[in-house]
Amino acid sequence: MNLDPQIQAMREQRRRDGAPQLYTLSLAEARAADLASIRAGGGDPEPVHEVRDASVPGPAGDIPVRVYRPSTGGPLPLLVYFFGGGWTLGSIDTSDGICRSLPNSAGCLVVTAGYRLAPEHRFPAAVDDCYAATAWIASHATDFGADPARIAVGGDSAGGNLAAAVALLARDRGGPRLAGQLLVYPNTDYLSDTESMRDNGDPWLFNHHSVAWYWQHYLGTPDDGRNPLASPLRADDLGGLPPALVVTAEYDPLRDQGEEYGHRLADAGVPAVVSRYPGTVHGFFAMAGTVDAGRAAIAEAVGALRGWFGS
Repeated sequence: MNLDPQIQAMREQRRRDGAPQLYTLSLAEARAADLASIRAGGGDPEPVHEVRDASVPGPAGDIPVRVYRPSTGGPLPLLVYFFGGGWTLGSIDTSDGICRSLPNSAGCLVVTAGYRLAPEHRFPAAVDDCYAATAWIASHATDFGADPARIAVGGDSAGGNLAAAVALLARDRGGPRLAGQLLVYPNTDYLSDTESMRDNGDPWLFNHHSVAWYWQHYLGTPDDGRNPLASPLRADDLGGLPPALVVTAEYDPLRDQGEEYGHRLADAGVPAVVSRYPGTVHGFFAMAGTVDAGRAAIAEAVGALRGWFGS
């Protein structure tokens, strides 16, 4: 591997510390370690004009949301963002650093939405929550000071998977109309058996064992993995979806399936950009505080958002 020097240093520190892979821990330990690692890599939180917590109604009770507002003006375009963590780890705190890094530069509101976690709540609970939150936010956009004609979805890792699923549902259910989808190293195929999946087994990095562990918690049965809402790459038709930016990392088991999804979107006539970051690993998008490539990817995401929103 020819890792980015900053990521190589991070890997070596993990090796020296003997840091365990999350899939070797209990769920409670993995959830705490995941959040601590993300906060350490994110650096100092970027100041935002206003950050407030709220909730919106969901299919199984209230869904927590956090609203990031860059200014008092409006109505502003809005990004609904879903955190990563393999559908098993994470909360709206997990994506706090990412969601603070986008509003000021993109000139948009960012709302991160929670969802029920596996294995306590397996597929399709997370999809149902994310779609319900997006639809409710879109129908109440003016309450948020947002422009209902300029709403996008996004997420990293499992959050990218959920953003893709929400885009499919929004198309098939007639709304809400989305301006774009920001898919950062998304899971797109449970049955993926690609070069990147086979080659990335480094025990000190996110690897194919990590991927299998998350899917094991998320799916009720292996057949669920064939459902396009779990594996968007398995959708028969990707036409009519919103424009997409698909960000991938060179040394990530999910690289190939994310890139294939982007290429299939383009083949279906969807404006789609696939952007691979050399030398990087899964999770680098959340490392903008310590990894230059993370800051570059955030800047690319900002550019995509501004383009979709016409801002």
